[in-house]
Formats: sequence, structure tokens, C-alpha cells
Amino acid sequence: MRAPLAASRTLRWVCVVIAMITLGASPSASAWIYPEHRDIAVLAVQGLDAERKAVFDRLWQEARGGAEQKLCAEAADAAQGLAPPCIDWAALSGIAGDHSCSSQQMLDTVRKDDWILTVADVAAQLKSDLSRIPVTARPDQAEGISAFLADPRRRLADEASRAQRVNALRTADTRLQRADPQYATRADANLAHFLMPRPDTNLNPTAYGLLTLKPGAELNAVGVYAWFHISALQKASRLANEQLPVEQRRALARAMLFDEAFALHFLEDTYASGHVAGSWGGVSQRKGTHDFYNQNGIEVFTWQGRERTIVLMGDAHMRPEDAALAAASVRTSLAQVLDAATGRSRGYSVPYEPQAPAAADAFDICKNATIADRGLRLGSGGTSPYAPVLLEALLDTPVPGLGPGLGALPRARSEVGAFMGLAATIEGRGVSGGFEASQNDKGFVPGLDLGFRVGVGLEGALGDAGDGLAYLQVGFHADGPSTNKVTSRGAIVGGSLDAAIPSRGGLSARVRLPYYLIPGDLLLLSPMYFFAPENYTQLGVTAVNGGLLGWQRGWATRFGRFQFVLGRELGVTWYGLRGQQQLVAPPGDGAAVPRVVNFKSTYFDLPILEYRPYRAFSANQSSALLFQLFAGVDVPHGVSVATPPGASVNLDTLYVLGVRLVFDWRYYW
Repeated sequence: MRAPLAASRTLRWVCVVIAMITLGASPSASAWIYPEHRDIAVLAVQGLDAERKAVFDRLWQEARGGAEQKLCAEAADAAQGLAPPCIDWAALSGIAGDHSCSSQQMLDTVRKDDWILTVADVAAQLKSDLSRIPVTARPDQAEGISAFLADPRRRLADEASRAQRVNALRTADTRLQRADPQYATRADANLAHFLMPRPDTNLNPTAYGLLTLKPGAELNAVGVYAWFHISALQKASRLANEQLPVEQRRALARAMLFDEAFALHFLEDTYASGHVAGSWGGVSQRKGTHDFYNQNGIEVFTWQGRERTIVLMGDAHMRPEDAALAAASVRTSLAQVLDAATGRSRGYSVPYEPQAPAAADAFDICKNATIADRGLRLGSGGTSPYAPVLLEALLDTPVPGLGPGLGALPRARSEVGAFMGLAATIEGRGVSGGFEASQNDKGFVPGLDLGFRVGVGLEGALGDAGDGLAYLQVGFHADGPSTNKVTSRGAIVGGSLDAAIPSRGGLSARVRLPYYLIPGDLLLLSPMYFFAPENYTQLGVTAVNGGLLGWQRGWATRFGRFQFVLGRELGVTWYGLRGQQQLVAPPGDGAAVPRVVNFKSTYFDLPILEYRPYRAFSANQSSALLFQLFAGVDVPHGVSVATPPGASVNLDTLYVLGVRLVFDWRYYW
């Protein structure tokens, strides 16, 4: 019973580590990417009327006081190129949420940390890369081979565009993770970037807005937007009603503009298709639905435009029309703040808040999971003085989908979470010779393997760049006889014993884990999770995204996905555990007949390169075809000579190189 007990303990320990990696590297679901957020903000500023544009420019110059080197002179520079030397106001909506957890943290980061300029540079390069790639919907895998044959040129072109987009995002995400180590895990604990689903069809925009701001409500895009927008309005009311010393006025203007920029990130998120639909369910369902609608688009109504629908795209797939729709709402919101700061009437009054601090809002969307109570006196009829302000800003935003139940939008799932599955393998491997030292002829060995797997998937349904796949597999492996033969003048038993390596079978096992720098390091460093969880999480995130050196990231092409996987996977086969296995060796010195040798062996294989031409994923199942180039060693042991009596033999280690075809099926729960 010792061996099974030890194996059970090992299995439990590996599963703990896998769970840690899952928690630490769960895919982020932020909405528009940085350059898209910035483009929306630039469009919004460009559309301001002359009077408000003058007010905005003046306030921005005040806000820059003391930080002129970090904050650009032009607030929304449409001509900004690669490697921006400073951060403009338009870029703040891209930094908010994804690279900072509060307006206060964003202000401190922009003014004090140089790494944010690296983030801006990566975003500018990503914008340039994506601008050359057409936006296309993902081909429907359900259409099958007949649809592909009907229009192969278009399908290959669409797949090529998708692959280019995946690779551009992969490169950018890797660079962003290096510049900002918290990038992949920031705000993953809540739904701050998503629209709250409607509980029923009877809500009007006022009732929905009150629901999103109710103290204790789960963080959501509209609620977070309203929180920081109100903070900006309260500071603006002081600018309009108080005579302040220069430094205090600068600080207040700066805090106001940063609060508004932080708010606008979440207002812009409401126009990302995956965030209209992907707002409920488990992690796998949210991620899969988010990704599916982002790439394929969604038809929606707006709160005040129910006579017609619009189609929205999502993260990294923004079209000019998507940007224009979002920019219109952003412009309305920004105009509200500018008007409040100058005392300009909009048909309603923004209350004067003399207690508004001259510091950016510190509400942390990464640590808080629910909306806090800020004393807005929210009544059932929208009696808060801020209700007309929010209603005006939100009327043109999309109506979110319904929550679970009748009428809910169709859901998708990603390959995130625990699974069990089967893997069927056909392989062929070249061998360096036979086990016996005199058998130098190279040969070929065919093999089959059938294994049962349990593990954790961290592969997005549409994302092909990362690889957080981790599993344990047990199964049975069978080999045919090798093509190289025993050469001897003595009698030879027929059948597979003619082969230098006879046919044989054995128990097999396989393990796959991502690693940070050297294979197995996440397992060895797992105790670190209990005293330095954030650091261990960062190791896991880097491992999932190709490791510290980055050479194990997937590379998408129109024909499939390639990945260098050396060190991520190890296979072991134990031959001869049940019953004797025999081979024939040539006669020894002075002997006339061949030797029949009893032996066992342990075979280790390491995949080197992986090519995946096909993968499909349904609600809870996936299937894929993989080709793997692998190398291995076959180590003999337990050697004895059956006949002739008294003979001896030395068996050598074999070195192999081969290719296998794997059919991988998984069921997620």
C-alpha cells in the first residue's frame, strides 16, 4: 500500500499547486484595450464645442502644474506616435482600471513611476500593429469542413487575420506584464468592468442606474463610472464656487480630471460587446462569453434608442463606428464636469459640495467587491440630486442583457477550470539501435497510447497565446516490434523476437505543468504561496504566458498554432511491470546460440515542439488534434539471461526521436 499512498499524496500536492496557478493566473477580462480607450477619449475631446474645449485645455494646464515633464502639454494628442515621452489626459482612461486600481493610485503612478511610459509605448505599438489587421468574426466551427471547402480563400484569410491579432496581443501582453507585474491579475476578483445584468425586462434607465449604485451591489461598470464621475462633479462644484490659492486650485483641478478619466474607462467599457453579454456565470462562462461576443459582435438597443438596434464589437476589435458611439457618451460626461467647474447651466443643478477633497478618489476597485455607501440619498424614484446627471450620461449606453433565466443571451465557455478527459496517441519513433551493444542498426518503433487525464485548463476559447494547461495522465502504452533486426548466425525464435526491440506494453503516465524558468519550479516553490502569495502569483502568471524567457508562448497562424514546449511535459512508460519481457541478443563470446534476455525498462519522453491544427470547444467539452516532436531515452534494468544458462549480457540505454499524433478530448465541470 505504500506506493499508492505516496502517489495519492503527490497527486493531491500537484492539484493544490495547479489550483494556485489557476487562481493566480485566471485570465483578465478587462474591456477595451489601452489604445482603444485612448482613441475613444481623443474623439470625445475633439468633438467638444470651442467654449468647452477652451475650458478643458485651461484646466489641463492647471492640472499639469509641477508635473510638466510627465503630463503632456496637449491633453488629447491625436497625432501621438510610438514611444510617447509623456502621458496625456486621453491616455488616462486606458491606464484606469487595467494599470491602476483607483484614481489616486493612477495619479501617483503617472506622476512618479517611469514604467507607465513603457506601458504607453507598448500601447502605441499595439495600436499600430492592429491598425494593419482587418476586423473579422471568428469562423463558426459548427459549419464544418463543407463550409471551408466552399470558400477556402476567405476562410484562410479570416484565420490569418485572427492569428495576426492573437500574436499582436500576445506580444503586447507579454511586454505589459514585464512593465507592470500586476497587469494580469489586477481587478480579477470582481466584475467592475462588466455591465450588471438586468433582473427583468421592466427596468427603466433610472431604476437600472439606482440598482447599480445601491450600497452593497456587486461592482459593475455603471456603478464604478457613477462613483468616480460624482467625485469629479463634486470637485468641479468647488472650482465653480470657491476662490482658491493657485496650488489648491491646481490640486483640485488635477484630482477632478483624474477622477473623471478613471470614471470614463468604465463608461467606455459599457460599449464593449463582451461586457454587455458576459456579466454573469462562473469564471469559465464569463470568460468564454466575453471572448465570443468581443470577436463576433452583439446586437443591442440603447436606453433611449429602442426603435433601432446597433451592433457592437469588443476588446481589440474596435471599429470606427464603435469608437464614435462610445465617444459621444464620453463627451457628454466630460461636458458635465466642465460645465459644473464653470457654473454653466445644463437644465439641472449639480450640488455644491464644499467638503469634496482636493485629492483624487481612493476607492479601490481591486480590493472592494461591492459598491460602498457614499450618502447619495438614492430613493426609489431617483430622488438623488445626481440622478439627472447620470441619466443624461447613460441614456445612450447599451441596455445590458438579462441575467440567468428566460431570455438570457446564449452563453459560451472558455477552457478555464477543472477537467477530465481521454488522450489517444499514435506515434512513431526512431531508435539509435538495439538494447544490446552490438545492435547498432537504427530502427523505427510504432506505438499506441490511451490515457485518462485530470487537470486544469487555462486556455481561453479564442485566445491562443497563453498556455496554462496542467494535467496528470495515466494509461497504457503498446509498441510494435522495431524495424531493425537481430543479426546472428544462430537459431532465432520467430515473431517479434526477430526485432532488436520486440513488441511490448507498459503502464504510462504523463504530467504537464507550465514553468517560470526551469521545469518544475512552480511545484518546488509552491510553499512560497503561503507566505508570499502575490509573488508566487506573479511567477504563475509569467509561467502561463510563456515563462520568463518567453520562448514557450504559442504562435498562431492561419494553419494552426505552434508552440515550443520543452520542459512543460514529461511522459514515462514502465515496461515489464506485469510479467516478463524478453528480447533476443546475439551470441556472446564463444557462444553458438543467441541469448534470450529477460528485462524491464523505463522510458522517458520530452515533447519539444507542438503543432495544433484543430481545436473545437462547446459548452463543456473540447477536442483537439496535436502533433508533437519529441525526444526520449529508454533505460533498461532488471536484466537477466534466460538461456543459455550462465551467460551474461549488458544492455545499453536507447536514445529516440519521434513524432506523435494526439487526439485530446476533455470534459469540463
